[in-house]
Amino acid sequence: MLLRPTYPVLTGRLALRPFVVGDVEAMLAYRGRVDVCRYLPFEPQDRTTLLDRLAGPILSRTDLTGEDQALTLGCWRRDTGELAGDVILFLRSQDARRGEIGWVFDPEHGGQGLATEAARAVLELAFGTLGLHRVEARLDARNERSAALCVRVGMRPEAHFREVERSADGWVDLLVYGLLAAEWSAGGP
Repeated sequence: MLLRPTYPVLTGRLALRPFVVGDVEAMLAYRGRVDVCRYLPFEPQDRTTLLDRLAGPILSRTDLTGEDQALTLGCWRRDTGELAGDVILFLRSQDARRGEIGWVFDPEHGGQGLATEAARAVLELAFGTLGLHRVEARLDARNERSAALCVRVGMRPEAHFREVERSADGWVDLLVYGLLAAEWSAGGP
């Protein structure tokens, strides 16, 4: 399995591309915020952390060539050139052709459907170019906006695991949403 998109991946309002070191300030605007990271599997990030991740494949990978790799794409507004957020695609299993999608967006760009647009573009890469059979999203059960985004892109709730992770707030439930290639190719939402 191989995914090497031509960049930028364009949607109606976004240009998606891998991050480069020069993007660190734009990333800090949202990845450094406590409210943005509340439901994510990482704490707010500082410049040093982001630069370390940009120096290696964690945030700057340009392709997927093997299992357990992740492709993170910055979602840049085509109208203003601003970074609205990012979307990630993990290749979880080559044999099962299974992936996982995630996202983090700046609230300053919220409520405009940009995250939905970006997620749809990445799902098209996952099912079309990469040829995955299944993509899932795993999220903190308190994250109602991400759950709604899952539904908007055609994913269905499949599991609710109780008290899976610990956070500063105590035990956290995990939701799993899933989508099959056949459902995506049937037209989706």
